[in-house]
Amino acid sequence: MKNSTDLITLLTLKELDKNNFSGDSFTIGSPHVFGGQVAAQAINAAYRTVSTTRILHSFHSYFLEAGDLTIPIRFKVDEMRTGGSFSTRRVTAIQKDKVIFILAASFHKKEEGFEHQKEFPKDIKQPEELLSWEDMVDQFGDFLPKPLKYFLSIDRPVDFKPVRVPNPMDPENLPANEQVWFKLKGDNHTDIETRMKQQILTYLSDYNVLNAAFNPNASEYSFRNTQTASLDHSMWFFRDFDFDDWMLFSAESPNTFGARGFVTGNIFTRKGTLVASFTQEGLMRPQKN
Repeated sequence: MKNSTDLITLLTLKELDKNNFSGDSFTIGSPHVFGGQVAAQAINAAYRTVSTTRILHSFHSYFLEAGDLTIPIRFKVDEMRTGGSFSTRRVTAIQKDKVIFILAASFHKKEEGFEHQKEFPKDIKQPEELLSWEDMVDQFGDFLPKPLKYFLSIDRPVDFKPVRVPNPMDPENLPANEQVWFKLKGDNHTDIETRMKQQILTYLSDYNVLNAAFNPNASEYSFRNTQTASLDHSMWFFRDFDFDDWMLFSAESPNTFGARGFVTGNIFTRKGTLVASFTQEGLMRPQKN
């Protein structure tokens, strides 16, 4: 995938019959289906059963099995409730008759109410001051570990610019947080409807999350000595937004213990508007050999 058009095509499922859909996969460098992809596709399926007057406000999900990149994923939607203000849907993702992922999503009609939001991080470096993943490969590719170079070199529909770039050749323990600017590739992002923007944001929200939990132990951790996986993922959507400029992913990890790391965070527009929050717990299992 090279741009937002490719990503929208991936996330838009094929309808099989009533409340049953099918989708394909695209690798981000892992041998298994990317968690953000299956979550976003599940939301696409749920939205197909909900009135156009209702917008996703939250979802909660669990990753149960590693997905196979080579075969389609079937998404089954159960209409749990459609009330006067909220609609609730449960989505089950299935491969080879095995459930690999479950999601519960709630949709809300538009209403007016009170308002406040968390402040945008102060004194943060702007995207123009930072290197993207592609820039890092161009400038430092010959010095990067091969697995890292391969991961950073994959074509993606988004540019990432981390605010803090650790030295992979001399890792050191860092604060338990992670901030990354991101921007969709391609044109005409202002024409993307709210429903699809939420699906795209869900897809992107599974990138970079566990880094916040790994950072305090970065001197000991590596992909080679640690088994990692997303265990669950939840999001809350607050305000509409556009993908016409850089956005900020800001995460922190309150706790890591028992081979699991917990991360929570927020997503802002460049102007400082809080559009969504997320949480995730991930497996962080040290390998003895």
